[in-house]
Amino acid sequence: MYKKILFLVVISCATIFSAGPQSDKARGMFVSFNIGPRVPIGAFSNKCNMGYGFNVSLDYTDNEYLPFFLFGKIGYEQFPGSQDFYQSSDYTHYSTNFVPLTLGARYYFAPILENFVIIMPCVEVGANLGIYQTLHQYKSTSGIPSYNEDGTKFGYEIGVGVSMFLAEIMASYHYYPEHQFLSVDMRLRLPLYISL
Repeated sequence: MYKKILFLVVISCATIFSAGPQSDKARGMFVSFNIGPRVPIGAFSNKCNMGYGFNVSLDYTDNEYLPFFLFGKIGYEQFPGSQDFYQSSDYTHYSTNFVPLTLGARYYFAPILENFVIIMPCVEVGANLGIYQTLHQYKSTSGIPSYNEDGTKFGYEIGVGVSMFLAEIMASYHYYPEHQFLSVDMRLRLPLYISL
């Protein structure tokens, strides 16, 4: 239920606070590099500590036809096991690694600061395919064989941030079944092609 409410709030904000139609035409392709911490939440936080992640994305815009950026990204995210989880279970090691593949859209609102540097609020949403591997390693006295669990999960992400366009800070919520986490990424964007 709260996901639907959050989605409606983001859409409402985009409608209410969006800037008027652009008079300038611009299109371009950019590459972005992102890195930051990953904080597991919910049941996932009972097994894992804070991890890290990084990704690379390709962004495309053509403001004559699209009022937002389209992006695709690939990354790597790693979550080490929690010491509390080891002490209360038969595990000696537990860790989860993700390779997320994401397609999404990002919207930039009108600048809130334009004097010396342009700062714009932004929101993004994306659909994810997460390729994951979880290592289950048990104490030798448990009699349980250790193994690697491999698979894929579909999920989504939603984020809010502030942008100076070539540099951004983005806070996001990521949902996969049984694996939810928050991320805060520092993003550096470089132009590959720009046409004005």
